[in-house]
Amino acid sequence: MEVLRAENLVKTYGKNENEVRALDGVSFSVEKGEFLAIIGPSGSGKSTLLHILGGVDRPTAGKVYMTGSDVYARSEEELAIFRRREVGLIYQFYNLIPVLNVVENITLPVLLDGRKVNQERLNDLLDVLGLRGWEHHLPNQLSGGQQQRVSIGRALMNTPMVVLADEPTGNLDTKNSQEVVELLKYSNRKYNQTLIMITHDENIALQADRILAIEDGRILRDERIRT
Repeated sequence: MEVLRAENLVKTYGKNENEVRALDGVSFSVEKGEFLAIIGPSGSGKSTLLHILGGVDRPTAGKVYMTGSDVYARSEEELAIFRRREVGLIYQFYNLIPVLNVVENITLPVLLDGRKVNQERLNDLLDVLGLRGWEHHLPNQLSGGQQQRVSIGRALMNTPMVVLADEPTGNLDTKNSQEVVELLKYSNRKYNQTLIMITHDENIALQADRILAIEDGRILRDERIRT
């Protein structure tokens, strides 16, 4: 079942002779539960694409559909709700709130939604992420690997259909990188979530179901590794 589709996405910055085309007619679709790795050199348009898929940055032209619904037909307020409920965004830089503890950072999307925290879901995430016993620690009391686990927990707390990860292991050593990838793969399998991950690490990309290679804002290769 198709969960996400990009149609002829174009994103430009600047005007006239200063115009930069970050995306140039990108089209593809992703199935529910699929793990897609996006690779390409710096400046190829990978992060721009991820931000457009996640409702963060409107395309100059083209469409994004999530379960058949046009993402950018929504108002700004509706897009904010979309980002909180339907996608989980994970970044290379953890973007944790420094004055909030582990539990408060993880549950922030739920609280911003004015909803009650699902304690069973929270407890499950704390166990899976190896954060049990660290619930009341602030970000500056955690290692880089632990901070990334918290950011993953925050992205997964609302059980989004699609998880978008932009170089989630970029600041981590090899051991922590693989642990983070295993956590994301576990969530992908357990909750049948679609996982789209940008990575420069070939070993990580080869763990995906499919690899999308981008260069100069265009898709160069779309290769299925496993079914």
